Amino acid sequence: MPHQKIYLVGAGIEGWEGFGAKALEVIGKAELLIGHKRHLDIFSDFTGKKQELGDLSILLEQLKSTDKRTVVLGSGDPNFFGIARFLLRNLPKERIEIFPNVTSVQYAFAQIKEPWDDAIFVSVHGRGLKGAVDRIVAAEKVAVLTDKNNTPAVIARELIARGAEGYEAWLCENLGLPGEKFTRTDVKGLLELPAAELNILILIKAWEPQLAQYPVIGIDDDEFATAKKLITKQEVRAVTLAKLRLQDDLVMWDIGAGSASVSIEASNLMPNGRIFALERNPQYLGFIRDNLKKFVARNVTLVEAFAPEGLDDLPDPDRVFIGGSGGMLEEIIDAVDRRLKSEGVIVLNAVTLDTLTKAVEFLEDHGYTVEVACINVAKTKGLTEYKMFESHNPVYIITAWKGEE
Repeated sequence: MPHQKIYLVGAGIEGWEGFGAKALEVIGKAELLIGHKRHLDIFSDFTGKKQELGDLSILLEQLKSTDKRTVVLGSGDPNFFGIARFLLRNLPKERIEIFPNVTSVQYAFAQIKEPWDDAIFVSVHGRGLKGAVDRIVAAEKVAVLTDKNNTPAVIARELIARGAEGYEAWLCENLGLPGEKFTRTDVKGLLELPAAELNILILIKAWEPQLAQYPVIGIDDDEFATAKKLITKQEVRAVTLAKLRLQDDLVMWDIGAGSASVSIEASNLMPNGRIFALERNPQYLGFIRDNLKKFVARNVTLVEAFAPEGLDDLPDPDRVFIGGSGGMLEEIIDAVDRRLKSEGVIVLNAVTLDTLTKAVEFLEDHGYTVEVACINVAKTKGLTEYKMFESHNPVYIITAWKGEE
């Protein structure tokens, strides 16, 4: 096996001036220089062989067997959304040496005079629009690497749909090129702003809708738009959320979301988490959208699907709440069991003994430890001469996890 090192050298915004002395020395001693044409053109006096960067799988096979002193040129820091991740995953790390340069993101923050140590960085390449926006809406400051399909305008449209438009926006175009341009606007302004193909979008939180009139947990049932008051009621919702054992930065599925009341309060409890509310009943979808907008539940994504359909495209869950199954309870539990993370928790609410019996049986058959809590709620009725209690139907809250406690 060849032991020739592979050098990854980042090309900065400024061309020649962006390379350090050690990086230039490595390039000068190289026998093979690989990179995009714009990077290769910087080294017009290079005496070795030049090769344009193409198919990465072909490049990998070449690098595995090469006995030539090889330099691969990348943009900025090859370790930052660059080729280094691919090569480090597929080649021995001791064969690779990295010479980072100024990244386009770092350069953009410098030009708009904004610190970047508290920013997060999101690329729509591979992650896609929905996954990227899931991360954006949980952030105060974010740099987005866009592509030709997921343009700043497309991203802005999705942010507005999520009720997350309170950002100052900087569109940074053609960095380091003659047509370099920086435009300050807001999220709505991005909708009408043409963007060059080479751009970075920086979003900085400017304002947040005020929801001081609503509690984090325990929102009154009447505050939710819903059909025929089919909702996980306040007291039951509180116990349900407790049984879910929520922690920040988790992925949660809310299957049969109804009004999305559980998703919305879960969103308040884990603002950096990602919540997917599955519902296909057309009479509920409008109510869910209204509720998500009203309560600015930015990290809740509505998935118009009838489980177990629609689960395949979602990230693996840490927590699953099953509020409704539409007669597909066994199939849903089977699908959830295949995807639930090892320390995951399932919570299921049942209002009939039949559903309770089936749920416990299905869960235990899949190897879960099951706990059932019966919640009986009676509340006083207002505007009456005497304080009389009105009983609600009992609800069985089923909690399931793998292993013993």
